[in-house]
Amino acid sequence: MNDPILQLSREQAKKLSELGDRLHQFRQSQRLSLEQVAEQTMIPVRILSAIETGNVAQLPEPVYVQGFIRRFADAIGLDGADFANAFPTETHLEPSKTSWRGTVQAQLRPLHLYLLYMVLVMGAVSGLSYLLNRTTPQMVGLTGGPQSSQSSLTRGSNPSNLPVNRAQMGPFLPANQTVQPNPSPVAPQKPVRVGLMLTAQSWIRVVVDGKPEFEGVLPEGTQRTWMADKEVTLRAGNAGGVMVSFNDGMAKPLGEAGAVEEVTFDLKAQASLSLNSEDDASDSSPLTASNSNAF
Repeated sequence: MNDPILQLSREQAKKLSELGDRLHQFRQSQRLSLEQVAEQTMIPVRILSAIETGNVAQLPEPVYVQGFIRRFADAIGLDGADFANAFPTETHLEPSKTSWRGTVQAQLRPLHLYLLYMVLVMGAVSGLSYLLNRTTPQMVGLTGGPQSSQSSLTRGSNPSNLPVNRAQMGPFLPANQTVQPNPSPVAPQKPVRVGLMLTAQSWIRVVVDGKPEFEGVLPEGTQRTWMADKEVTLRAGNAGGVMVSFNDGMAKPLGEAGAVEEVTFDLKAQASLSLNSEDDASDSSPLTASNSNAF
C-alpha cells in the first residue's frame, strides 16, 4: 500500500490523464516510439508509458512527475514548460470519511454497556444481600419455632424490643399477662452531674475534669448536661440567664443578669448537698462562686 503523502490527488490524476493522452497522440503523429523518447530524455519507458496512460501507481511524487512531463513534451517537439505548468504539483489530500461505526469508540461501546450492566447487577445483588442479612436475625428471633416462641412469650420477654400487638399474639399470650419491652440501656451515671437550662442567651465555657468540653454562645431554651468523675467548672457571661442544677437537684440561677460568674462543682459540693438540703428547699438566691456549696 502506497504512502498517502506520495499519492496523487484526484485533480492531479485527472489532469495527468488529459496531458498523457495529448502527449500520446502527438508522439504517434511524429512516429516516435517510447524507446526513442526514453533514449533522448533518459526517462525509463515504464514512466513514459505511465504518463501517457495516467497510471498514477507507477509514478513518483508530483514534483518529479512535472519534470518528466516537461522533458517528455520537449523531446517530441511540444512546449514542455506549458505542459509542466498545466500539471499541479501541490497535493491536496482529502481525508477519508470514516464511518462512526468503524471507529474504536463504536467498537468499544457495546463492551462499556456490558460492563455497566454487570456493575448495576452486582450492586443490586449486594444491596439485596445486605438487606436480607439484616432482616434474617430479627425474623429468626421472632419465628424460632413454636416451643421457643411460646416459652419466651409466656415469660413476657420481647427480645427484639418491638411493639407487641396482643391481637396478633393469639393463643401464645395468656389473657391476664402483658408483655413489657426490655428497658433501653441507661448511660452510666458519674459522681458529678451539672445540668443547664438557659432562660436567656449567654456565652458558656465548660471544663470537665480539667479538659475543655464546650465554649460558645447558647440560645435561650437550650438544655445541656455534663458529667464528670471529679469536677465540672462552669463559666457564664450572662449568669442571670443560666439555670444550673447539680446532681439532679433544684435548678438555680448562676448569678445576676449580665454578670460573669464561674463556679466549680465537685465531690465537696456533693457532701454539702446532704447537709443543706433543707435550706435549698426555701433558698432561691442566685448561685455565685462564693456560695456554690448551696447545691
